[in-house]
Amino acid sequence: MPHEAISVFDMFKIGVGPSSSHTLGPWRAALRFIQSLQQKNLLKQTQAVTVLLYGSLAKTGKGHGTDIAVLMGLCGEDPVTVDVNSIASKIDRIQSLKKLLLNSEKQIDIDVQFLMNETLSFHPNGLTFLADCGNDIQISETFYSVGGGFVVKENEDTTTVKNIDLPFPINTSADLLHWCMKTGLSINEIVMENENAWRNETETRQGVLNIWQIMKECMYRGCHSKGELPGGLHVRRRAFDLNKKLIKESNYNDYNTWTDAITNGGSNFQYILDWVSCFALAVNEENASFGRVVTAPTNGAAGVIPAVLQYFIVFCNGNDSEKITRFLLTASEIGSIFKKEATISAAMGGCQAEIGVSSSMAAAALTESLGGTQRQALMAAEIAMEHHLGLTCDPIGGLVQVPCIERNTMGAIKAITASQLALQSSPDYARVSLDKVIKTMWDTAKDMNFKYKETAEGGLALNIPLGLKEC
Repeated sequence: MPHEAISVFDMFKIGVGPSSSHTLGPWRAALRFIQSLQQKNLLKQTQAVTVLLYGSLAKTGKGHGTDIAVLMGLCGEDPVTVDVNSIASKIDRIQSLKKLLLNSEKQIDIDVQFLMNETLSFHPNGLTFLADCGNDIQISETFYSVGGGFVVKENEDTTTVKNIDLPFPINTSADLLHWCMKTGLSINEIVMENENAWRNETETRQGVLNIWQIMKECMYRGCHSKGELPGGLHVRRRAFDLNKKLIKESNYNDYNTWTDAITNGGSNFQYILDWVSCFALAVNEENASFGRVVTAPTNGAAGVIPAVLQYFIVFCNGNDSEKITRFLLTASEIGSIFKKEATISAAMGGCQAEIGVSSSMAAAALTESLGGTQRQALMAAEIAMEHHLGLTCDPIGGLVQVPCIERNTMGAIKAITASQLALQSSPDYARVSLDKVIKTMWDTAKDMNFKYKETAEGGLALNIPLGLKEC
């Protein structure tokens, strides 16, 4: 049976907030358009570029920074390495002059249009680049940001894209369990064997630990940044105050000593619960501030996995590079199954496709990390998603702030609860499989009204106007 090969580094991408589908995806699409112009030897001839944003990209594009993303991409900036502190000044200059340096080489006219009432048929997150290359040469290319930073070009012949031949091809959780039972390998070991098809094991381990490095830097930075989030919703950062309250008078000067201080602070239920919420809040407040984050599997859900992994490190003796690597490998495989069998795009499936998937990923990873069997890990993933089914995406003002930031805290707590339930249960008696819940999620997504799919036209987005606070 054909299978889609998805690497851990496809599921966990380093980028810039606030949205993987509305920021990182369009940014990558712009970079691909530059490559296309270069391949056609038209980049230096290009005089102007118009960007047309459709569907969800138009309706929530301002709040998600979609226009900023495409402008930065057209400048040739890499979302992995760009100095995030330089973005605002560069965008101000571009918007003032209505010109930019295409790939940092050629000054051109630029226009970004939000087509609020037009949606392309393939996916709600569509965007078209129109280039005027002079001499009556016009280039038009359309891309779709399909969630998690993944980008698909319209009419692209996918058969020409080399598909990696994996030793353990996986489309479903049943496939994953089959290989685990046949080989006796754990989920993370199956994933590592597959990753070896792309690169050697040392590179994979280094890459995964670098992903964690970015996650923990984001979390630490978020716990030590105060103020108000940008965008006009007047949302106050909460991780700073919560961290200060919980850490009390403990002295620390970096992530490691901070982690030690948290561990030494106690282990009662309320203390742990508050810290898990703090970890998740910190990441997503950074995400909302155009900070550097890791899609997990998306930007809007970027706080769940770091929060649960930090919980494992601080409160479950998980502060070990091997344990951290195993955690992230297991999480990535669960996310890839959701992407193959359903969606990780809120514009397609609502927030169940983001927070629900991230919670499921974290639950499986935590369960295996705490000694659970492969079947218990999959059971935990199922439990986590089962209790996110039907979750809508209704960001107020199109900003990835309310209710998005708090939803990450809830997703993290649900992941831990799902893990504990699975660890204390026998999968023999489970009535719902992970594959069945994934199918149910996809069925629910297809039935869900479009206004609850990242359009800011329903739910809280409709009832709480931008800039107003609920009394």
